[in-house]
Amino acid sequence: MSTRNISGITVQVNDEGFMTNPDEWTKDIAVELAKEEGIAELTPAHWKVIDFCRQTSKTNGGAAPTLRAITGGAGVTTKELFGLFPKGPAKKVARISGLGKPEGCV
Repeated sequence: MSTRNISGITVQVNDEGFMTNPDEWTKDIAVELAKEEGIAELTPAHWKVIDFCRQTSKTNGGAAPTLRAITGGAGVTTKELFGLFPKGPAKKVARISGLGKPEGCV
């Protein structure tokens, strides 16, 4: 396991760049990670999904929710989710949310 400085905060990350300790996450880190993922600005719709994922992970033993769980629980369609987090939304939102890679993601 290694560390990385994101938005002035040193955090633990795995070899794929996912944070390994969700408690180290901040909204400033989310903004920086979103930029790295090609998302220039996090809108209220983005935050709705991010907040849902972080809350869900607390009740799922720290696991990031799947795409299906996000669309059902956050009240967004799959098309909307792909619009917010293009090209692999479950993986991107998990990374931006400071969570591990979702089960089943390649």
